[in-house]
Formats: sequence, C-alpha cells, structure tokens
Amino acid sequence: MSRTRMIFFALCCLLIVGGAAYYVYSEFWSADAQNRQAAPTGRRGAPGSGPTPVVAAPATLGAVDVVMNGLGTVTPLRTVTVRSRVDGELMRVLFDEGQIVKEEQLLAEIDPRPFQVQLAQAEGQLARDRALLENARLDLARYQALFAQDSIAKQQVDTQASLVRQYEGAIQVDRSQIDSAKLQLVYTRITAPVSGRVGLRLVDPGNVVRAGDASGLVVITQLKPVAVVFSVPQDSVPVVMKRMQSGEKIPVEAWDREQRARLAEGILASADNQVDPATGTVKLKAQFANDDGALFPNQFVNVRMKLDTLKDVIVIPSAAVQRGAQGLFVYVVRPDNTVAQRPVKLGPTEGQRVAVTDGLAAGEMLVTDGLDRLRPGARVEVASQRPEIKPPAEKASGKGSGKGQRRKATEGGG
Repeated sequence: MSRTRMIFFALCCLLIVGGAAYYVYSEFWSADAQNRQAAPTGRRGAPGSGPTPVVAAPATLGAVDVVMNGLGTVTPLRTVTVRSRVDGELMRVLFDEGQIVKEEQLLAEIDPRPFQVQLAQAEGQLARDRALLENARLDLARYQALFAQDSIAKQQVDTQASLVRQYEGAIQVDRSQIDSAKLQLVYTRITAPVSGRVGLRLVDPGNVVRAGDASGLVVITQLKPVAVVFSVPQDSVPVVMKRMQSGEKIPVEAWDREQRARLAEGILASADNQVDPATGTVKLKAQFANDDGALFPNQFVNVRMKLDTLKDVIVIPSAAVQRGAQGLFVYVVRPDNTVAQRPVKLGPTEGQRVAVTDGLAAGEMLVTDGLDRLRPGARVEVASQRPEIKPPAEKASGKGSGKGQRRKATEGGG
C-alpha cells in the first residue's frame, strides 16, 4: 500500500513539473515571435529594405577660382628704433604709448644748454679769426706797396701772404664748428623718422641718454601699408613667377585663424630668391593698404592668393566626395531613387565647392548627407534637410502587454 502511494506521488510531481515547463516554454516562444515581428526585416540601406532618407544636391555648371592657400605673418614695411644722436639728459617725452605718429613729428627733447654753449664758443672763435684775417690783409697790402718801392724784401711779403691764407683756413674751421654745434642742437629735438605706431616707452624723462644706447627711446612700426610674408610649395613657384613677370597684379586676401572673416585685401608684391631646403617652400610677400588697422605686426593670418578662374566646369559640394579603396567617388541618385557609386576626378577647391574634371554631368543629383548608411543599389528617399535617425519603437512582450492591459483596466476600474 505504501509503494502504491509513492508511485502515485511521483506521477503527480512529474505532471506538475511538465505543466510548468510547458507554460514557460509557450510564454517564451510567444514573446520571441512578437519580437521577430517587431524587428526590421532587413538592414537599412540594403537592397530590399525600406528607403534611406538622404540629402542630395545637383551638380551644376559654374566657375571656380584657382586659389593657393598659405599661412602668413604680418610684417611691417619698416621698423625703426628711435635713438638719441647726442648725449644728454632727457627733458621731455611728447608721445603716448601706442600713439599713431607722423613723419617729422616731435617725440622728445634733450637738454640743449651744453650745445648752446658750444655754439657760442664756435661763434666767438669765428669773430676772433675774422679780426685777425682783416688785420693780416691790411698788413699784406702795406707790404706789397713797400715792396713796389723796393723798401722791403720779397720774403716778408710772401710770409704775410701765407699768414692771410692761414687765417682764411681758420675761419673755415670755425664755420664748420658752428655748423656742428647747430646740428647738435637740432639733434636735441628727436623727431619721428617714419609714420607709424609707437610702442612702449623705453626711457623715462630725467635719465641721461647716450648715442651709443642699444635699446633706444621707443620703437616705431609702419602699419599703413603693411606686408604679409607667407610660403608656397616650390612646385607652384613657376605659375606664380609667370604671372608676376607678365605684369599682372595677383590679388591676395588675408583671413583670420578660423578662415571665417576676411581681414584685408592686397596684391602680391615680391618673391624670395631661393627655395628653403628644409621645407621645400618659397617665401612670398604681399602688400596691404591696412587703412582700418585690421592687420597687426607679427599676427598670424591665413592667406588666399587667386591665380586663375576656371569657367564652365562641373561644380559639386565637397561634402559629396568620398574616398574608398578605388579612389575618390560620389553617390549618384538615379531616376528610380536608387544610388550608384561613381568614381570622379577632382579639380581645384574653393571653400565648400569643388570642381570635377571627369565622371559627372551637370544636373545629376549627388548624395551629400547620409552617406555612411548607403551601399550601391540602395533605395533612398531624398529629403530637403538632414535626416534624423530615430531608434525603432520598442514593442513590449506578451507578458509586459498583459501587465500594461491589467494596469489600464485597474485605472479604468478605479
């Protein structure tokens, strides 16, 4: 009797375990079937799947400027260190730091009194020598009259004539000393040798300055006009030199560091006479009027030099160009809204536009956005703006749906 009970108990346990397993198994496959129905049927962009949203632009016929880019440094045409030419005490400074000064404008004054004394001494010496010269000339006239009467010797007349010439030479020396003293007085008034902007003052009033001081009083940099020195590859030099030798004025533009704002416009002025062997480049100098002061000495700028203009060429957005194992290519949208991969050969680039020399025709639509999701032959949907990729909507499993339905039923019943 106990054995029969044990067998019956074992059969009941097997039935319970089997029923539980069947319930779990059926729930799992039901949720999996719903997930398979909710999952996408194919890879986005692959043939047979739904169309991929992209942005496209047409290839147009237009003109592209052949522009050579480089990194340049703003350089003043003239930089002058103003120094004193005489020794003395600096009495006054007549400029403000950073001021724009004009040529011959008075900048500073040195104590002129020592040089005024020297001038007075030279003028006194000149007056003394003039008196001596007049007396010597009178004596020479008397000696010549006496010699004509045969009253004195010829030697005495010659000696007196030599003395007159000596006094004439002394007067010339006195006059040169006067001119030197006057020049020293002029040097006590320090003027600007060029027009430009003065820097920070290097010497304060009250100090004794000397002609041999290396630092000077102040530095003046000429800003109008101003130059920009930049480098170009040596392979481009023949084209540039040919344009310069023809007498054409090559336009040059200076842009800011981010190449968003144009600072100034000028022309190419000159080229260096040798190639830098370390970099394989040649230095060029462009000149800018800089009337608004946008360019500042030692400022780094991006230089754009226009060499030529290509007309009636195929122009496309640079965003449409891709690089692959076979080289450069673009995705062309065909009339049936599928894309084809087309190899292209590019010409010069101007900003966000690039010229195509081979591989495209005017009017063909090119994909410019959404390229990373495309494959040759994929179906696309051309949008007017950048497509937004949204994740697929999550569908709840059967178990979760039951909970949601029960929650809604509870809220409705409540």
